[in-house]
Amino acid sequence: MENWLQAENSQSNGLLRFLTAGSVDDGKSTLIGRLLYDSKSIFEDQLETLIDTSNGEVNLANLMDGLKAEREQGITIDVAYRYFATPKRKFIIADAPGHVQYTRNMVTAASSASLAIVLIDARKGVIEQTRRHSFIASLLRIPNIIICINKMDLVDYSQEVFEKIKDDYLNFCEKIWVGNLWFVPISALKGDQVVSRSGNLPWFEGPCLLEYLEQVPVPVSNKSLDARMPVQYVIRPRDDNYHDFRGYAGRLVSGKLAVGDEIEVLPSGKKSKIKQLFWANTEVREVESPMAVTVCIEDQLDISRGDVLSSIGAPANVLTELSANVCWMSDEPCWVNGKYLIKLGTRTVKAIVKSVDSKVDINTLEQAGGSPELRLNDIGRVSFKLSAPLVFDSFSKHQDLGSFIIIDEVNNATAGAGIISDGSITGENLESYAI
Repeated sequence: MENWLQAENSQSNGLLRFLTAGSVDDGKSTLIGRLLYDSKSIFEDQLETLIDTSNGEVNLANLMDGLKAEREQGITIDVAYRYFATPKRKFIIADAPGHVQYTRNMVTAASSASLAIVLIDARKGVIEQTRRHSFIASLLRIPNIIICINKMDLVDYSQEVFEKIKDDYLNFCEKIWVGNLWFVPISALKGDQVVSRSGNLPWFEGPCLLEYLEQVPVPVSNKSLDARMPVQYVIRPRDDNYHDFRGYAGRLVSGKLAVGDEIEVLPSGKKSKIKQLFWANTEVREVESPMAVTVCIEDQLDISRGDVLSSIGAPANVLTELSANVCWMSDEPCWVNGKYLIKLGTRTVKAIVKSVDSKVDINTLEQAGGSPELRLNDIGRVSFKLSAPLVFDSFSKHQDLGSFIIIDEVNNATAGAGIISDGSITGENLESYAI
C-alpha cells in the first residue's frame, strides 16, 4: 500500500468530490465532522454549532446536520455539502442520508462523485441499506469505493470482526460492478484511523482515511471523448452590431471542438462546419469540456434547445424507445402505461411506460421479471415509449447524455432517475408515438 501511495503521488493535486453513504446511525455525519475537526478545517464560529446544548459536549455530527429536524431526530434528511482542503488536495464532501426514506437524496449526491465512502457499523455488519447504497454506486459507475468499518471501539478493535465484514462485503461485490475498492477500520467518534494512524489498530498496516483520500487518483476528464454539446439557448441579438449573428450556446460535456470541425446536429442528422467559437465573450479557435461555449456554424440549419452538436465520426444515438435502469423516487408507484416527462440533457419529451421489465432484490441482487410496478426506492429496468426522438449515449461513455430524470406530469415533481446501459442501445428507431 505504501508503494502504491508513492506511485500515485503525482496525481494527488486537484479536486476530489466524494460522498458518504450507509445506513442510519452508521456515523456518516460524525466521520465528516471528525475529518474537518482533526484537519483544522473548521472556523471558530463553526465550532460553536458543534456544541450539544443538552450536555455542553462537542457533537461532530452537528456540523453536517444543519436542519432543525435533523438535530431533533439525530438523522440526516437532506444532502449536506462541505468544502475543505489540505496541502495536497481540495475536497467537496456530500453527506447523504442513510434512512431508506431519503435514498433518492443519496442518488443526487452520488451522481457527481468520484469516490464513495460506504460506512458499516462494526456491530451490525453488511445490512440492506449498505447493499442498496453500494448497488446505486455501482449503477452510477463511481470509480472509487472506500468501505469504512466504523465504531471499531465498540468491538474492542477486533481484527476478526473487521475481516468477517470485509469477506461478507466482497461476497456481495461478486454480483455487481465495482471499481477500486479499499477497506479501512475506523472509529469516527474517537478519531482512530481517520486523520492519523491509530495505536489501537496495530494490526492494520494501511494508511489512515485522509492519507488515502489525498492520494487516490481522480478519474480522467471527458476531454478525450467524442464531442457532445447539448444546445441550451439560441443567441440572436438582432442589433446593429450583430445583425446576422446566430449562435448556439451550451456546455460542452465531453471532447473538444475547433473552428473548421465538421459536426452533426442531432436528432435531425444535418451536418455543417464550425465557423466561430466564443468563450466568456471572447472569440477562440478551440474549446474543450467542460467549458460553456457559443458555437456558430456555416449553414443556416434549424437548431433549437435540446438538440445536440456531435462529432461527425462518432455521433450519439437517436431513439424513440428507451430501456434503462431506474431508481424510483416517488411515493406514487411507477405503473405500466403511466405517463411522465423525461428530461435528458436540455431536452424534455413526453413518455409512457411500456413495461416494467424487472425489479432488483437488494439483498440477493436477483432480478424478478414481469413486475407490474416500481415503488419508492425500488430499482428496476423500465422500458419507455417517447413522443419525440431523444439523443443519448450509454452512461459508461457519456454520463451527461447517459442519465435522465423522470418527471410527474401532474405536480412537476421528480419521480425517478434513469441510467442508460450499453445494452439499451440496439439501433435507431425514429418512429414517433402519440402520447
